[in-house]
Amino acid sequence: MDQAKLAEFKADLKKAKHPIFLTGAGVSTHSGIPDYRSKTGIYNGVSEPPEVILSEETLYDRPQLFYDFVMQNMYFPDAKPNLIHEKIAAICNEKGALVTQNIDTLDRQAGNQHVTEFHGNLYDIYCSKCKQKVSYEDYAKGYKHECGGIIRPGIVLYGEGINPANVNQSILEMRQSDLVVIVGTSFVVYPFAGLLGYAAKDAKIWAVNLTEIPAQGIKQLTGDALEVFKEV
Repeated sequence: MDQAKLAEFKADLKKAKHPIFLTGAGVSTHSGIPDYRSKTGIYNGVSEPPEVILSEETLYDRPQLFYDFVMQNMYFPDAKPNLIHEKIAAICNEKGALVTQNIDTLDRQAGNQHVTEFHGNLYDIYCSKCKQKVSYEDYAKGYKHECGGIIRPGIVLYGEGINPANVNQSILEMRQSDLVVIVGTSFVVYPFAGLLGYAAKDAKIWAVNLTEIPAQGIKQLTGDALEVFKEV
């Protein structure tokens, strides 16, 4: 890891009045939750493209396939927040905000009071027919609700739009921030990656990731985010 860049990043983070963090699956891998598209990710070796399995169409037309995939590959109820979640939560609660692609609720478990879950979360479970809330424990028993509807997690599926309230809140936070920190994401999924276009004109932008991300005009701190946040 480039120690000079690390020192510069720490200095920028300390000086920032309202930093915003944009995070992805690479943050939660240290909590034992696999990412999506790596060799050990949940999409590796799937029977059908994830864009098909995790679609609104499959949820309703082939609910057993959808349910089995989600329950077997995406729920990790025993996972705990790691140091990255905790450090980001502490900073956000003091002076900033977080917009995350992650759907595992670990940021909230870490105590973050300023988090927008851009793609929803797995534990916001409800019946798609009557809209009644359902506990994870009941969902783990099956996808059929007592009213006859299909139970689903409140995550954004392929074919669905992002919750407008989450989009608007994310844009508002971006415009208010003087420092943008992208952590643990390849930053290629839209519309999440498009949030960078709403950064304030004079905002400093950093990416903390195992590999460089394809964005222009930002400072890149390449390395393990856990090691970086141990120093923050």
